[in-house]
Amino acid sequence: MKLAVMGAGAVGRSVAKLAGEYGHTVTALADSSGAVVDADGIDVAAVLARKRGSGTVGDAEVATALDAPYDALVEATPTTLSDAQPGFGHVEAALERDRHVVLANKGPVAERYDEVRALAADSRGEVLFEAAVAGAIPTLSTIDSLGPERVRAVRGVLNGTANFVLSRMAAEGLDYEHVLAEAQDLGVAEADPSFDVEGTDAALKCVILANVLYDGGYTLADAEVEGIRSIPGSALELAAEDGRTVRLIGEVSDGSVRVGPRLVPENGTLAVTGTTNIVQLETEHAGQLNISGAGAGGPETASAVLADVGRLPPVD
Repeated sequence: MKLAVMGAGAVGRSVAKLAGEYGHTVTALADSSGAVVDADGIDVAAVLARKRGSGTVGDAEVATALDAPYDALVEATPTTLSDAQPGFGHVEAALERDRHVVLANKGPVAERYDEVRALAADSRGEVLFEAAVAGAIPTLSTIDSLGPERVRAVRGVLNGTANFVLSRMAAEGLDYEHVLAEAQDLGVAEADPSFDVEGTDAALKCVILANVLYDGGYTLADAEVEGIRSIPGSALELAAEDGRTVRLIGEVSDGSVRVGPRLVPENGTLAVTGTTNIVQLETEHAGQLNISGAGAGGPETASAVLADVGRLPPVD
């Protein structure tokens, strides 16, 4: 397939680099300030070298990437809340052209899911968004194979930054601020880690899951969210005395969405460490299924994006 990639951060760059290995051609790549378009396929290595040197992928207007010849638009711009722009506008433009859309950006399907579905219903294009939930973990494809109506609940550790902080606090007896600074030095946490440590990122993923399980109707406003900033090291020490630990757990069940610190068995399934994520599905017939792996990272998330591209039908 011919791909237009919106966003040249870690995920967008990785999609562009790996597309050829999956048999696809990148005909357009855009970042926040420019774009490059070639109907025969851009020179990805040269474009990314230019990005490293000058800060932008090309001199063309960003909008030209939306008008490029492509079969599927890969939306990998940063997640935004409320109106989910500019990602939602990119989705709309592609579907109006009867092109497919693959999302790594959580915003459009967390904040404007019903609108995205309505646009898709009027288009010959399809919308897939495996990478928006848990990076490389095949959560949505597993739910789809089981049937959403046969999944009673989903819970799990859905943010690597928060999990790194909590697991390091527990393992080393360190306080929150110390571990957060370490995470920032390692590149595990952003300079402004609010999205992760306040639970917003995990909540958006849970909202997407709720929309899939319950046929839409959910936004971030419907989620009950608590972060990890106020957890003292002493709480983890007390939990350890009882054979337990604390993890930031997201849960979708009985029509509700909740994210917050929870006590879990120290050696239990949900007590994953470092930046590992885990998704636990409670199913009607298959019992409890656990899927764990990399919940973030450029190549890891790009693998989910490109798996979605592989599921799409040919474009007329």
